[in-house]
Amino acid sequence: MDRDTDRSRLLSRRALVLGGLKLAGLSALVGRLYYLQVIESARYTMLAEENRISLRLIAPSRGTIIDRFGTPLAINQQNYRVVVVSERTRNIQETLDKISRIVPLTEGDRRRVLRELHRKRRFVPVTVRENLSWEQVATIEMNTPDLPGVAIEVGEIRHYPQADSLAHIMGYVGAVSEAELSGNSDPVLSLPGFRIGKAGIEKFHEKVLRGTAGTSQLEVNAVGRVIRELSRDEGQSGREIQLTIDMGMQRYVQQRLAQEQSASAVVMDIHTGGIYALCSHPSFDPNQFTLGINAELWEELLSNPATPLNNKAVVGQYPPGSTFKMMVALAGLESGAISNHHSVFCPGYMELGDHRFHCWKKGGHGTVDIVGGLRHSCDVFFYDVSRRVGVDRIAEMARRFGLGDRTGLDLPHERPGVIPSIAWKKATYGKGWDMGETLVASIGQGYVLATPLQLAVMTSRLANGGYAVKPHLTRQIKSVSGEQTSWPSLGVKKENLDLVLRGMYEVSNAPNGTAYKSRIVEAGFELAGKTGSAQVRRISMAERSTGVKKNEDIPWRERDHALFVAFAPVQAPRYACCVFVEHGGGGSTVAAPIARDILLECQKRDPGRASVAESPPNGVKARPRG
Repeated sequence: MDRDTDRSRLLSRRALVLGGLKLAGLSALVGRLYYLQVIESARYTMLAEENRISLRLIAPSRGTIIDRFGTPLAINQQNYRVVVVSERTRNIQETLDKISRIVPLTEGDRRRVLRELHRKRRFVPVTVRENLSWEQVATIEMNTPDLPGVAIEVGEIRHYPQADSLAHIMGYVGAVSEAELSGNSDPVLSLPGFRIGKAGIEKFHEKVLRGTAGTSQLEVNAVGRVIRELSRDEGQSGREIQLTIDMGMQRYVQQRLAQEQSASAVVMDIHTGGIYALCSHPSFDPNQFTLGINAELWEELLSNPATPLNNKAVVGQYPPGSTFKMMVALAGLESGAISNHHSVFCPGYMELGDHRFHCWKKGGHGTVDIVGGLRHSCDVFFYDVSRRVGVDRIAEMARRFGLGDRTGLDLPHERPGVIPSIAWKKATYGKGWDMGETLVASIGQGYVLATPLQLAVMTSRLANGGYAVKPHLTRQIKSVSGEQTSWPSLGVKKENLDLVLRGMYEVSNAPNGTAYKSRIVEAGFELAGKTGSAQVRRISMAERSTGVKKNEDIPWRERDHALFVAFAPVQAPRYACCVFVEHGGGGSTVAAPIARDILLECQKRDPGRASVAESPPNGVKARPRG
């Protein structure tokens, strides 16, 4: 009996322990289920939704660009592309053969398509060719029964209606590089085929033009196949940008420069700083970059000695030649080194030590004053002034008028030019400054370098009464104006400035002026300007004794640069212009006639009539506009 009682107690304890363990396990299971289904319900619901719903980005439409009168300069066009879905076609090679009968396919195209089909899931469409013509699209649509798995999709592509007339201003768009993608938090850049600005205005205003990506919520199955679209947000398109450019004026200048091998020109408003034309010749078609430029054309552009890819008006740094002489004259007058009656006798040269510095006119100009020095572009006169005033004062005056520093133009890669000084040479070359270098700098040679844009700014500041106008291309972004007419004064005395402007007037309007043959004869449209010819080779004493070779008798690369800066109309200045012809020869014979035609056309078009602000700075009298 005792033994049975002990066995019964042992079994009861074991049953109790086993029952307790089962109860604990069941409690844990119920607790876990409660935790998952009640407490963590929202989290797992979200995870399930994330597996069911795919959120995809929608590329925004790029903002358009227009000129000051609303002419389209950069727009978006429909981009028709043919795609193929692997799982819907029996034989991909046969399908590609059929497509190639309608749309030409290279071996490279075929290899790319096969590579992408191998990488992607069979239900994902792969682009075969882009930029199809309407005839190609219609033909493919008509033959869809014989093209299983083939479809037409519509996207957007950047288009430049003005082609090469505006290439250096507009720039172009291209695919996002790895360097541009790294460190950039905008997810839209990772979209296949997305393009961003690579040069010009497209690059400078990239963030404004890009817009904000939209989203599309898609319901997908376990393998990622799209079932349906649940919702869609188109995002925000890029903003429209209006430039100061007058497209008609831009096209005229570009065509006028096309008669030269390599040239550039800038036309700007001396009061607002708005640029009406900024041209560099030769140019290129930016649409070729948008579509994908081929290697042969790329090599052709790179090997062209006239450098069509460079915007010479902004990045070209050249000796300004005699167009720099106004800065030397003002430096002398403002510093008191010379008076307004200062005169110099020019025998055709000036001797400094054992070296002779020649004037461009072999027999000399005789006695000339400031106005005569500018009118005849007498080198000896400015040698004398520069020796009296010194290079540092010349450099200070040049910088006040916009030389030697970037102007701040709203284009990338602008270059600053060079305005030398004693400290500059010491820092750059570790050597002291020589007086002979001052004489050479006084005629815009030696170390002195400037861009055509800087020379246009210099001319504008001379013509507007000595105000620090700055150039710009962006007139407004939507309704936000980018123009102004109030600029700080440069602090130049009016009587000194008037004397220099009188010299520029006589350059073009006095019978013995260097640009008299290129004057504007129409009453009320007259211009005032300054010629310039910059040497690119050294002329030896032997050549001077036998006669300096003419530009047309030497290789193109060794010919002088031709320059001309001017403003018009002289009665009430409004427009400034700089023309630079690379290795063109004489400024009076080559550059001046181009500038004359440009300024006459500009005054007749009168693009300033549409300026945001009608009044020039500080009460300077403006030309009446109808």
